[in-house]
Amino acid sequence: MLVLAFAAWSQIVRHFEQEPRARDLAQMVVSIVNLTRTALVNAESARRLEMLIDLTALEGIRVYPAEDDDTLTPLPDTRPITLLTSEIRRQLGPGTRFAGSWEGLTGFWVSFRLDPQDPDEYWVMLPRERIQRPRALEWLGWGGVIMGIALLGAYLIVFRIGRPLRLIAQAARTVGQGKYPPPLPAGGPGEIAEVAVAFNQMSGDLARLESDRAIILAGVSHDLRTPLARLRLGVEMSGAPNDEVRAMVSDIEEMDRVIGQFVDYGRSEPQPPEIVKLAQLISDITEAYRLRGLDIQLDLDSGAAIRVRPIAFRRALRNLIDNAERYGGKAQTITVSTHSAGDHWKISVTDQGPGVPESAFETLKRPFVRLDEARSNPQGAGLGLAIVDRFARAHDGRLDLSNHPDGGLIATLTLPGTNAPVMTSG
Repeated sequence: MLVLAFAAWSQIVRHFEQEPRARDLAQMVVSIVNLTRTALVNAESARRLEMLIDLTALEGIRVYPAEDDDTLTPLPDTRPITLLTSEIRRQLGPGTRFAGSWEGLTGFWVSFRLDPQDPDEYWVMLPRERIQRPRALEWLGWGGVIMGIALLGAYLIVFRIGRPLRLIAQAARTVGQGKYPPPLPAGGPGEIAEVAVAFNQMSGDLARLESDRAIILAGVSHDLRTPLARLRLGVEMSGAPNDEVRAMVSDIEEMDRVIGQFVDYGRSEPQPPEIVKLAQLISDITEAYRLRGLDIQLDLDSGAAIRVRPIAFRRALRNLIDNAERYGGKAQTITVSTHSAGDHWKISVTDQGPGVPESAFETLKRPFVRLDEARSNPQGAGLGLAIVDRFARAHDGRLDLSNHPDGGLIATLTLPGTNAPVMTSG
């Protein structure tokens, strides 16, 4: 914008400056022609040659008689020259002629007569530097220096504004990942500093709220699970029929799982990510399900490695498997597979349940959402996929849902591998 403004300003100044400059130059040329004519008319015939030599030596002005066979070249066809010649012709008469060179001598040539009725015509030559704009390169150089200073000042202003804004944007992305960045510097322009102070206050408030929530969840988990354990023990020792005992124990276990989901969803992970081998970690997680009689088929790449928080990954994968078991039943085969996607790895969990409508894929990632009309089991709090989605976003990844062509839901975690760029919070 500065360059365009400077160019436009230069053109405007040049356009409006040409006409008054042409009038001034025309007046000078007319004065020189009139003085030359007067000197030739009043000078003695014997001294005319001497006078012409003095004009040439002292003023650079040459006077030659015009002939019919003179070799002439025209002046450049530019707006300044057109304005200049029009003004000179207006003052000296319509018969005034102009040339850019006469007999090979370049300059600004103007014709005149000693008397309007005199048939003899003369050429007077002015050095071209008197007509052209003096020191054009010097003016251009100074203009370039001023333009450079303006651009440097603009860059410093933009840098002073842009750097704090970039820090705020980066800190906002960090908060969006569930992390808490260090306080932003409160320097810079007043409005930017005010935003930084407000952001620091917001970040601190969120950190305190997160800490309070973790304490509350820990208390809720302890205060509810202890009575549930006593209740389960009491049910098992009550002497009721086995069918009733199993039903009540199942309800108690479901209540315990719901409490666990609430705690998992609200839990923060202060530990930094580390590189883990997927094949071994997934095998360890699924072994417990196999011991419970669940049929799990593994299709794992032995070289797969990702950068995650291991405890959070275990929790996310267990939620996916629990979700597949809950809605697909125990008689199904659940497939857990890994495959490469550039510098990321995809971990897919496929069940053999009824699947869900494609329009509901994003809705299922929200907390407390269950599509019971498509997946009829009413158990759970609707936090399983929300926990996995939150885990994925916190690790610079994503959770995708899709339906298998033969039936069932495919839940795919895409997570950064060991070669993926690491997102920082600073």
